[in-house]
Amino acid sequence: MNWFLWALLSAFFAGVTAILAKVGVQEIDSNMATAIRTVVILFFAWAVALITDHQPLSSIGKRTWIFLILSGFATGLSWLCYFRALQLGQASRVAPVDKLSVVVAIALAAIFLREQLTWHHWVGGTFILAGAVVLAYA
Repeated sequence: MNWFLWALLSAFFAGVTAILAKVGVQEIDSNMATAIRTVVILFFAWAVALITDHQPLSSIGKRTWIFLILSGFATGLSWLCYFRALQLGQASRVAPVDKLSVVVAIALAAIFLREQLTWHHWVGGTFILAGAVVLAYA
């Protein structure tokens, strides 16, 4: 499968996650819900990594470790905020606002990775921003 099919699957599972998480945080503290979800993901991710790839941890460079650890912290903060937002708001409003991460990623990719933005990025990013605003305040 190419990147686009994997991205579609990611979007599908992220949508399913929003609904399952919304139901899951109804009777529990959002931070505890995030911790439970994280433990499940921890076991799942290690199982998949160990089954599918046999790269020794010792072969991973220092720079890679640093950026993956920082990415992990950012993910953790994102999940804590997301679960709290789901606890307080409607999933149909929270999920689109959360997807503003696409606009943030486009901007950060241009700034830090020197990726060239085309008019497609600008139009698509604008539509995502507009859609999130419309759905958040509908």
